[in-house]
Amino acid sequence: MTGEPTFFELGVADPERGRVFYQALFGWTLEPGPSGRGFAISTGGVPGGLHGGDKDASPYLFFRVDDLDTAVAKVRELGGTIEDIGEDGDEDGESAARFGRFKLCRDDQGSAFGLHQPPRGQ
Repeated sequence: MTGEPTFFELGVADPERGRVFYQALFGWTLEPGPSGRGFAISTGGVPGGLHGGDKDASPYLFFRVDDLDTAVAKVRELGGTIEDIGEDGDEDGESAARFGRFKLCRDDQGSAFGLHQPPRGQ
């Protein structure tokens, strides 16, 4: 269903330290991500990720879309913006195959949210 929350991302300064904290707090399973710079989070519910170098980040919530390119165009049409999160280079790579495609956006008032096109077949 389009619009349902499908993924969350946590930014921390030190990903290994973040792994230890969230695993101990919630009992989540955190496995190294394909880039080797963060972790994939299994919660038993909505999946997530954890990345480093982002010490003051708020959690990012991503909403499902069937076609990321169409949704990005609609965000811009409605006065929102798209932020660069460095994912464009791996749109057909291992990360996209495993997790799907993502864009971090801001609505027409500046509030952050994400768009997520899950991998094919999900």
